[in-house]
Amino acid sequence: MRSPESPPGFLASFRVLGESLLAGVQDRVELVSVELQEEKFRLIQTFCWISAAMFASAMALTFASLTLVYLFWDTARLAVLVGLTVVYAGAAGAIVLAFRRYLARQPRPFAATIAELREDRACIPKPN
Repeated sequence: MRSPESPPGFLASFRVLGESLLAGVQDRVELVSVELQEEKFRLIQTFCWISAAMFASAMALTFASLTLVYLFWDTARLAVLVGLTVVYAGAAGAIVLAFRRYLARQPRPFAATIAELREDRACIPKPN
């Protein structure tokens, strides 16, 4: 029987190291899981907002266009149709540019996990 103050053996040290390693891996996997859930929620939320905006915009543009064409049916039907086409094409271009800026401002996926892994690597001593 060993006394309580004797140092642990090689296997006990190896076991503690293994448990610490597994605990660190478990923490990182849990962090990835949380970030994946957040990204999924953000994607679903973005899709819902885009869908609602597209539906409402399509309905408004359809009825506004029909109203304008009806008002100018006898005098400037072709000019109104060309003008509406130019306006819609310009709006589509502006929306695409705004959406690209929106995507560029979004945080990088798994940024917290990558930062934690960098910190972990920084703690490991480098061989000389």
